[in-house]
Amino acid sequence: MAETKREIERKYEAAAGTDVPDLTRVRDVATVADEGVVELDAVYHDTPDLRLAADSITLRRRTGGSDAGWHLKFPVAVGVRDEIRAPLSDTLPPDLAALLRSRVRGGEVVPVVRLRSARDVRRLLDADGGLLAELSVDTVRARRLPKGPRASWTEIEVEAADDADPGILDAVEKQLRKAGVRPSDAPSKLARALAETAPEDHGPDDHPDAPPPAAPGTAGAAVLAYVREQAEAIVALDPAVRRDLPDAVHQLRVACRRLRSALKTYRSVLDRNATDPLGDELKWLAGELGVARDQEVLAERLRGRLTDMPRPLRLGPVKARLRIWDTARTKDARRKAVAALDSDRYLAFLDRLDALLADPPLREAAGRDAAKVLARAVRKDHARLAARVDRALSLAPGHERDLALHEARKAAKRTRYAADAARPTLGKPAKKFSKRVKKVQSLLGEHQDAVVARATLRDLAVQAHAAGETAFTWGLLYGREEAAADAAERELPEVWARAVAL
Repeated sequence: MAETKREIERKYEAAAGTDVPDLTRVRDVATVADEGVVELDAVYHDTPDLRLAADSITLRRRTGGSDAGWHLKFPVAVGVRDEIRAPLSDTLPPDLAALLRSRVRGGEVVPVVRLRSARDVRRLLDADGGLLAELSVDTVRARRLPKGPRASWTEIEVEAADDADPGILDAVEKQLRKAGVRPSDAPSKLARALAETAPEDHGPDDHPDAPPPAAPGTAGAAVLAYVREQAEAIVALDPAVRRDLPDAVHQLRVACRRLRSALKTYRSVLDRNATDPLGDELKWLAGELGVARDQEVLAERLRGRLTDMPRPLRLGPVKARLRIWDTARTKDARRKAVAALDSDRYLAFLDRLDALLADPPLREAAGRDAAKVLARAVRKDHARLAARVDRALSLAPGHERDLALHEARKAAKRTRYAADAARPTLGKPAKKFSKRVKKVQSLLGEHQDAVVARATLRDLAVQAHAAGETAFTWGLLYGREEAAADAAERELPEVWARAVAL
């Protein structure tokens, strides 16, 4: 099974034979233990067109050292990466291959660079012998595969220990700079190797960039920039969902919804004959992900309601029943989400999205001034929202009104996303408008969450009763959710009034 390690490190330029300064002068470093030299042999893999490197992702199979095996690294922030490790094997482990699926698609990864390093390791220890950081002087020999150019260099790498204060890196860097050592321009060994072993006939002039599909300042350029941003988010969040990282499902679902909303809102810019099929696929994907996200939100809400309830009112094994209900549904929901990401349908959707961005189906409005076209589209979405809110408020409380308020919520979300897409063009007015609509959306979301919670609480009460347990607590919670929905309905006219004016 793969394991994950958070890697916080910095790299520095060094000449062959560079002397490492006295690191016991670094704050909190009491001793420096010389661990000797270890020989490392790493083969880095990528697609033939280097898609992983383009996203600052590295995949290697390394022998030598204490952590031989497959290593897959995802960037988190500058100098911070998550390293996912799998045992040494001849072929890429399935767990790691799945994390690359949104980028590799139906292709394959192949060896692209081989790095052989002589690593001279020093461990920086505190007064109690605890590890603060590890510093190594790496003498690197690189070769482009299969039989390409070679390169060599020496660098210093400093990595914070797992439980150490990352501030140790600042202190070490201060000492290194005093000795004339400077940070490396390359973010990783692979990046440097690819740059220094690039074939001689490869250069920026050999493959000039294609002209942009829409001129700067036009509606086409603005909309395509937003569409590309959401498309890249979908690809980037795929492995986070597979790794079950916090909020990953939610963020991926939001990217799907933002993209689908943009394709609907800006139909005057992009031909709907090409975008509507993509919208259908986005609806499907968001729906598959929504099972997991909706369960997460609902379970958190019900746990909070139970925690807030006075203990004398929590009768029967209510917490245990809620936990059992959540565990079963969460497992099924996650399985459903990952199955969608593993499907051929999903890969076909990603390819079609790439094709749309490569050759966008621009309409006449795409060549017009971005501010005018985008503002008109936002106003149109706002008018749709107004009609739905007015209809919902005209209905008597009950099931029909609940449904109408849910439709208004979806319209509010689309209107807000439209404004967010227009923010780079329209600036502060779009930002302020988005905030006002978000308040409407949040209030309508609270109402919908209460409606959904009521239905679940009724089911839990029925199950409790059938098992011979009291349904008293579930009934109380049902009443509180009913009160929450009523409060949201009473507040809506005032919140809506503040968001009406454009």
